[in-house]
Amino acid sequence: MTQKLLAFIICIFMVTMSIACHSGSDSSSSDNDTAVNNEGASDTEDTDVIEEIEDEDWDSSEATQIVLNGNSVIVNGSGATANGSIVRIASAGTYSLSGTLTDGQVIVDTEDEETVRLLLNGINIYSSGNAPIYVASAENTVIVLQEGAENYLMDGTAYIFEDSEDDEPDAALFSKSDLLIYGDGMLSVDANYNDGIKSKDGLKISSGTILVNAIDDGIIGKDYISVQNGFIHINAQGDGLKSTNVEAPKGYISIEGGEITINAQGDAIQAETNVIISGGEIAVSSGGGSSRSVAEDDSAKGIKAVVNVTIDGGTFIIDSADDAIHSNERIEINGGSFLISSGDDGIHADSEIEINGGDLAITKSYEGIESAVIIINDGNMHIVSSDDGINIAGGNDGSSTFIWPGGPNPTRTAGDYYLSINGGYIVVEADGDGVDANGSIEMTDGVVIINGPTNDANGAIDYDASFKISGGFIVGAGSSGMAQAPDQTSTQYSVLINFTQSLAAGTLVHLETIDGEELLSFSPTKKYQSIAFSSPELENGATYDVYYGGTSTGTLTDGLYKAGFYTPGTRYASFAISRIVTNVR
Repeated sequence: MTQKLLAFIICIFMVTMSIACHSGSDSSSSDNDTAVNNEGASDTEDTDVIEEIEDEDWDSSEATQIVLNGNSVIVNGSGATANGSIVRIASAGTYSLSGTLTDGQVIVDTEDEETVRLLLNGINIYSSGNAPIYVASAENTVIVLQEGAENYLMDGTAYIFEDSEDDEPDAALFSKSDLLIYGDGMLSVDANYNDGIKSKDGLKISSGTILVNAIDDGIIGKDYISVQNGFIHINAQGDGLKSTNVEAPKGYISIEGGEITINAQGDAIQAETNVIISGGEIAVSSGGGSSRSVAEDDSAKGIKAVVNVTIDGGTFIIDSADDAIHSNERIEINGGSFLISSGDDGIHADSEIEINGGDLAITKSYEGIESAVIIINDGNMHIVSSDDGINIAGGNDGSSTFIWPGGPNPTRTAGDYYLSINGGYIVVEADGDGVDANGSIEMTDGVVIINGPTNDANGAIDYDASFKISGGFIVGAGSSGMAQAPDQTSTQYSVLINFTQSLAAGTLVHLETIDGEELLSFSPTKKYQSIAFSSPELENGATYDVYYGGTSTGTLTDGLYKAGFYTPGTRYASFAISRIVTNVR
């Protein structure tokens, strides 16, 4: 590895808040890219074409040899010509490039209906007034990073166009055709004028090491970006990975594997339609990270889609000034491991979020998970928020200072807002409401543990319409001023305990039958004056004792003690259950 490459990687890692890039690659990526359109159907037409090109047979021994020699070029073979330090490729075929241009350019401009294949065998091209590699016209273009080769592209701060009306090319590697990049070598792009790598059609990366440092956006594929594998490291003053076509099913980003590290001042990953991720190791920082704030008209999200975000797997480290995962419509998470720190919401969708699996740790957020509809069927979630942990609210996303006038979006009725919990393990630590529904809540299964607010303007559980529980376990500790438990529409029994005074954080609350059988031993992480509790073990007609203080020898997990012996503290009350919700004061 050269000193230049090592310095480039160190620079990127410094600005990505010390997010680590592992040395392995994801070998589980599949051979087919899939894009989801507005209606949820799939479209593979564009990426199928690229895959066919990738599978084409070609012989490197038959390639035209292009040797870059400072301020001149030597061409051995057909299809390309040189004029000083400018190379023009006019025919489809295979071209092998090597050497250095101190101030020059490679231009691809063909009318053939076949592929142009560029084999990069160790090139270093600087172009002071234009894109170092410019694909002006081609059916398709393939860049092969030859094994062990280190390739460098750098442009100047201003481009010179033949026509003053022109604004393209505007990237150090710019293509007007579909672009495929793969191989076992390295490509480093230093973009001082605008973007790093840009395709006006689709862009697929199958393998290779790609390093981009851009004054604006890092990597753009207008119709799509498809990443199957490889090592991609981006440092961008604008967005990181970006697809810009607003006409679905185009405009998507698909990631199946590889290692992706992005430090972007704008959005790290942004698609005008859909983001689909099924694997890979993804570490991103946006807007300077969660310790920064974002101006009202700016966007600095970790992963953002205008339509849908679908995540089936992968490992994610997201440190974002804005929402960590955002969709203007819908988010679906079916798997994956997430470590999220956000200056705004951890996960936000304007319309709906569905979580069917995965391990989510939201260590910092304004609101942890927010949407008009949230459906949780499975998954392991730990949420820390400075406002609400889980928030049911509608309308477009706002900043952390945004207030819904009069509550949720007035164009929707209360019945349009709901939280459905059908499984999973959820732990919330919130300074605002733990679980807040500007509508209704329904719970059929799962475990929910809430360490809620300490001020009486909020509650561990807060809902406007109803909270029907028919199964599962929920305990919420918080202030008593706005305290709520599941309501009378439920079929599972609940109890709401309000103490006469606040109890210190860590003070154990214990609930047992008159025979001494433990139902709850819980040690909240904040001071509290109210406990809302529902469990299938609560029985009609049974009598229970409530204690606070004392100790337990049980195993402690997320504030819950299991399978231990309780040494009593102060007996607070005894009560019998005779209705669906019992209030203990």
